[in-house]
Amino acid sequence: MLKHGILGLLNYGDATGYDIMLAFRKSLSHFWVAQTSQIYRELQVLEDNGWIKKTLVEQDGRPDKNVLSITDDGKSELIRWLREDEVTKTVRSPMLMKTFFRGECSIDENIEFFKRIAECINVFPDGEGEAFDAKDQYEKMIDNPERALFWKFTIDFGIMYEKMLLEWSNKCIQQLEGMKDEQQKDRT
Repeated sequence: MLKHGILGLLNYGDATGYDIMLAFRKSLSHFWVAQTSQIYRELQVLEDNGWIKKTLVEQDGRPDKNVLSITDDGKSELIRWLREDEVTKTVRSPMLMKTFFRGECSIDENIEFFKRIAECINVFPDGEGEAFDAKDQYEKMIDNPERALFWKFTIDFGIMYEKMLLEWSNKCIQQLEGMKDEQQKDRT
């Protein structure tokens, strides 16, 4: 999936590996985390597959840089992937796995667990505004409002996801606190 994210970025325009890493940090990292080393490894795989090409650009007073661009085969692979019928509904979440087995912990530990979730929920660490600013910046860069609309859809999902997690964690806390109150009443 990472390789298709990189192809998608290069489909908007040529970039260096560093540019791609920055684009991930400012946009895609809200829903797909990739380490710098992973990105560079995938770039090599993409080049080996013939999906991107590298052009060495000499610079005065600075190190030369490799500018990457998507090839016709890379564009075909991106479109093939986008058109796949499979839309996975699979959720792989360590947080939900831990939640499922939290019955092994005390009520107080579980309340703290859900409080940490509520405190740490932040799909957009620098605020939603930065995500929309990045969308606007990329929209200007590619000069295509229709493509940018899909970036907005992704940002909207992040906002709604953050809200849902907050509501869910607060609901869990309320139920656990209610259970704790009932247990205290039974003891007296």
